[in-house]
Amino acid sequence: METTTKIHPDHVSVLASDEGEFVHALDNLVTFKATPGDTGALAAVEFSAPRGFGPPLHCHRDEDELIVVFDGEVAFRSGDTEIVATDGACAYLPHGIPHTYQVLSDTARMLSVTATVGSGAAPQFDKMFRALGVPAASRTLPGAMKIDPGQVAMINDQHGIDVLGPPPAPLAD
Repeated sequence: METTTKIHPDHVSVLASDEGEFVHALDNLVTFKATPGDTGALAAVEFSAPRGFGPPLHCHRDEDELIVVFDGEVAFRSGDTEIVATDGACAYLPHGIPHTYQVLSDTARMLSVTATVGSGAAPQFDKMFRALGVPAASRTLPGAMKIDPGQVAMINDQHGIDVLGPPPAPLAD
């Protein structure tokens, strides 16, 4: 069931687990859980991602990111450090530190919460996925999508994220 129920940045709101705005982006089902508008301090975006998915190596200029793994197994990488997280784990990815991750299980469902640091501007993370995504006809994974790395890098740059390298290498079957 598709819904357009939204969290409102100016008063208390609650969304059920199957509510939010849905788009398909980068082979993911993206659900907008909390959007900051122009003045809010944080954004929350839920991802359902397939095995092997990982964003390009990137660095958020002005946003700290907290990812909670609801279901699945995900390898988080920064520099030479890799930490595998499973159901219920929480990963903190500070701004200014290059990072990526890769889904190791068949699928993973994660919640990413971003907050701007110091600038006073609203987070751009959710807006980046709106720019990359297409409306989802159903609340399912989209399957393989055509991904233009140049467009991904350009849209990320416009939203305060520097793409520094390619996504993780494909997983062996």
